[in-house]
Amino acid sequence: MNDAIKIIKNGLWNNNQALVALLGLCPLLAVTNNITNAIGLGLATTFVLVASNTTVSIFRHHIRKEVRIPIFVLLIASFVTIVELAMQSFFYDLYLILGIFVPLIVTNCAILGRAEAFASKNTWGKSALDGLMMGLGFSIVLIILGAMRELIGSGTLFDQSALLLGDLGNTLSITVFEDYQGTLLAILPPGAFIGLGLIVALKNWIDA
Repeated sequence: MNDAIKIIKNGLWNNNQALVALLGLCPLLAVTNNITNAIGLGLATTFVLVASNTTVSIFRHHIRKEVRIPIFVLLIASFVTIVELAMQSFFYDLYLILGIFVPLIVTNCAILGRAEAFASKNTWGKSALDGLMMGLGFSIVLIILGAMRELIGSGTLFDQSALLLGDLGNTLSITVFEDYQGTLLAILPPGAFIGLGLIVALKNWIDA
């Protein structure tokens, strides 16, 4: 139980990959201009983290140390391909928006790092929990950053959520500021850097 609590705390806060390790920032900064994109990428990354961690842990005694990194990358790439094909089949419009950042999950240092640092040394249960918590921690940062940028940039929340939830998503879209002209900086890449910097600063202030 103590190990599980430690894994949960590390994933969500103490070793959050986006706020502490600062890994996987390329997709985090690129697609978080609204909540819908953030949720889509967060779910995809979490699935790959859980699946790759679990698989690496199960086969860790059968993988030679000399070739472990290429095998880890191959496993991650296999699960990313599954996600990519699923998104093309069921969420094609969202897939077009996320674009190259879905296949780029393969090169996400956070995923490869967890496979190497944790999954290759622990049981599959702990590894699956680690992948889930790391994915959730990463997704939460994605969603917070996406909400900040969408609200400041467009004055809305959950815009285009129909891309992820179908007709149900149309009922979730909220216009917070009527007749809002928007702030272009928040939607552009510099807004992502500024927003992430503020979130990291807030976490450091809370820790202090």
